[in-house]
Amino acid sequence: MNISDTKATLSFSDGSPSVDMPIYKGTIGPDVIDIRKLYGQTGKFTYDPGFMSTASCNSSITYIDGDKGELLYRGYPIEQLAVNCDFLETCYLLLNGELPNAAQKAKFDETVTRHTMVHEQMNFFFRGFRRDAHPMSVLVGTVGALASFYHDSLDINDPKQREISAIRLIAKLPTLVAMAYKYSIGQPFMYPRNDLSYSANFMHMMFANPCEEYKVNDVLVRALDRILILHADHEQNASTSTVRLAGSSGANPFACIAAGIACLWGPAHGGANEAALTMLKEIGSVENIPAFIEKVKDKNSGVKLMGFGHRVYKNFDPRAKLMRETCHEVLNELGLQDDPLFKLAMELEKIALNDEYFVSRKLYPNVDFYSGIVQSALGIPVSLFTGIFAMARTIGWIAQWNEMIADPEQKIGRPRQLFVGSPVRDVPSIDKR
Repeated sequence: MNISDTKATLSFSDGSPSVDMPIYKGTIGPDVIDIRKLYGQTGKFTYDPGFMSTASCNSSITYIDGDKGELLYRGYPIEQLAVNCDFLETCYLLLNGELPNAAQKAKFDETVTRHTMVHEQMNFFFRGFRRDAHPMSVLVGTVGALASFYHDSLDINDPKQREISAIRLIAKLPTLVAMAYKYSIGQPFMYPRNDLSYSANFMHMMFANPCEEYKVNDVLVRALDRILILHADHEQNASTSTVRLAGSSGANPFACIAAGIACLWGPAHGGANEAALTMLKEIGSVENIPAFIEKVKDKNSGVKLMGFGHRVYKNFDPRAKLMRETCHEVLNELGLQDDPLFKLAMELEKIALNDEYFVSRKLYPNVDFYSGIVQSALGIPVSLFTGIFAMARTIGWIAQWNEMIADPEQKIGRPRQLFVGSPVRDVPSIDKR
C-alpha cells in the first residue's frame, strides 16, 4: 500500500475548515481515500449502505475488475488456473501466495488427504437433525461444532495452529457436505478414501454405497474440480466480509467459517445457482420460453431472469465461459444433450445471447447459470448446490481470515450508523401511555 502524492480535500459549505485526507494506491485498481481520522477531525461519519464505496481492509489475495471481466487469484487469471491447475493447487496458492512446485504440491495434497476423516462422534450429531433439514443448516451446525473437537488449533495468534485449522477445514468440508447428503436420503455414510484425489474422493463419498463399487469418471471429477476452482474466492463479498467481521472479534476459525456458511445460505449470494435451476423447472419446456421472455421484459410482471448478469461483472463473468465449456463436456459425456431440462437451458442461453433486450443490458449467462446445470447433471440435488459452494469458498474464507489475523492494521469491526429514530425522551407512567 503506497501513499500517493495527491491528497483528497473535503470542504464544507457552512464555513467549517476543510480537511485533507491521504490517498493510497494499490497494485492495480482504484485508489482509496483514507478516512480513518474523519470523525476525529470533523465529528462526522461517512454514509455508505452496503459498503459499495468503502474498502474495509487491504488484501493481496483476489482482485476483480468488473468492467473488464477480470478475476485474479494472487495475480493469476482465473482462466489459466482453471485450465492448468487442480483445486488443491489453487488452495495452496490462495493460502501461501505462490503456486506449489512438484514437491510442495505432493506434500500439501498428502496433508489434506490425511485430514479428510472427521471425528467418529460427529456421526451422532447428524441424528439430531431431521432428515429433511436443509444441508446448509446442517453445515452451519456441524462446522461450528468442529471447534469442540480440535482444541489444539484454536489459538489464533499461533501461525502454526492457524495453518492446521486451515488444512482441517479444507479437508473436512467435503466429508461433512457428503454426510449431510447421505443423511438426507437415508444412506450410510461413506468414509473418505486416501487413494483418491480431492474431487474424486468427494464424488465417491456422495455416490458410492456399500453394495457396489463406485467407478470414478474423470470427466465428471474434472468438472467438479473446475466448479471448486471458479468459486474458491471472490474478493470482499458478503460471506467473506462476514468471516472477516467474525474473525475481527478473535473468534476461532471454525466459528468464523460457520458464520460465512450462514451468510452464503442467502438466496442473493450462494443460492443463485439454485434459483437458476428452479427457474428452468418453472419454465417447464422449450415451447414456454418465448412467453417467459416476454414476462421478463415486462417490468410489472415481477418475473426475473435468474443466472444472468452479475452485480460486479458489468460485461461478462470470466468464470462463465469456463463453466460453459465444462457444462457442454459433462452433457456430452453423460449423453444428456436431449434431456428436456438441459435442452431448455441451452435454448434459453441461445436466446439471451442474441436477443437485443438482453445483449444491450449485458445480461449474459453467469457462472451460477452453468454451474447449476452441471451439478444437476452430476446428480447433485438442488438443495445441496449451496453446500458445494461453501465447500469451494472455504479456502477463500480461511485465506482471507488468515490474512486479516496477521494484518497489524486490523481492528474489531464496528460500522457506524446514521440514527433516524426518536431523540431523547422521558418514560411516562403506565397510566399516561
